[in-house]
Amino acid sequence: MVDALALYAASSDESRGRHYAEPPSRYRDAFARDRDRVVHSNAFRRLVYKTQVFVNHEGDLYRTRLTHSLEVAQVARTVANALGLNESLAEAICLAHDLGHTPFGHAGQDALNACMRDYGGFEHNLQSLRIVDVLERKYPAFDGLNLTFETREGILKHCSARDARQLGDVGRRFLERQQPSLEAQLANVADEIAYNHHDIDDGLRAGLLELDELAELALFGEPLRAVQTEYPGLDQRRVIHETIRRMFGEAVQDLIKATAQRLDAAAPADIQAVRAADKPLVGFSTTVRDSHLAVKRFLRDKLYRHPRVTQMTDRAGIVINELFTAYMNDPGQLPSDYAGRIDAPDPVARVVADYVAGMTDRFAEIECERLR
Repeated sequence: MVDALALYAASSDESRGRHYAEPPSRYRDAFARDRDRVVHSNAFRRLVYKTQVFVNHEGDLYRTRLTHSLEVAQVARTVANALGLNESLAEAICLAHDLGHTPFGHAGQDALNACMRDYGGFEHNLQSLRIVDVLERKYPAFDGLNLTFETREGILKHCSARDARQLGDVGRRFLERQQPSLEAQLANVADEIAYNHHDIDDGLRAGLLELDELAELALFGEPLRAVQTEYPGLDQRRVIHETIRRMFGEAVQDLIKATAQRLDAAAPADIQAVRAADKPLVGFSTTVRDSHLAVKRFLRDKLYRHPRVTQMTDRAGIVINELFTAYMNDPGQLPSDYAGRIDAPDPVARVVADYVAGMTDRFAEIECERLR
């Protein structure tokens, strides 16, 4: 356990600040305040009814965007604490990183991006930033959540040069080819750890993945065999849970160890040295990285392309397309707070995309039926 921040960690005392100046909180630092604003946002609450892989009505135990975000944050907190990084910043980024996701997961994003092809496109990272910068409207002095630069930077995982030029300070690193903070790098890897492991769990629970096939993957097979040897006769549900628990633990331990070795070798004196590095410093060892890539390929082929999942994603495309077309043809169907933004400052297509992207799976289905 590390009690103090490392020299290369992000410090709230040295934050680049907020767009709108605010007096400091008496009891929380700036990054903890960011985290709390995310947790209390409307967009965060909606994640409980947004698809991770399985739509909400498929079952109560499958992950949603909300539970995924919580699992990502749990991984990041553990690693940040072990490495002397800023735990509050890492958590704030993780909790906010999926705020911009559409209903119906990646299929919804792909469908909305296709609808927006002639209007600048749609990308959930950019939408997450747009939510915290503009779309959340609670505070009397400003739109958005007025988060710190460091949290906003971490939310923006990737960005085209075209979009970066329009984003000001938070987009500059993509043009200057700099790295984000270690906390932002950590959030990216924690995201990968969480979805690789919980998608295996959900896929097995749904009966779409076979234990024998997973056993051929080193990342899953080795702990599975160890559990079966140590606990002969254990029921399958607990075998699966214990296997995934050990996978999780080994991935986190490898991430801590491999990152610590890179930090020792690079010896960054401060966060500016982290930004100037030629590649990210947070990551797995080569062996575990390759094992995680193998799991990603397996899930892509066996789970994400499974007929039952593609049936759901095909349905998502239909719903998103119908909603977008209906609102474009008759913007008067939009709620008044959205309709009032058209052309001042946003064109109708962007306002429609904001509204559709903010829907939960359930509301999108209901609204699609209403508009037919």
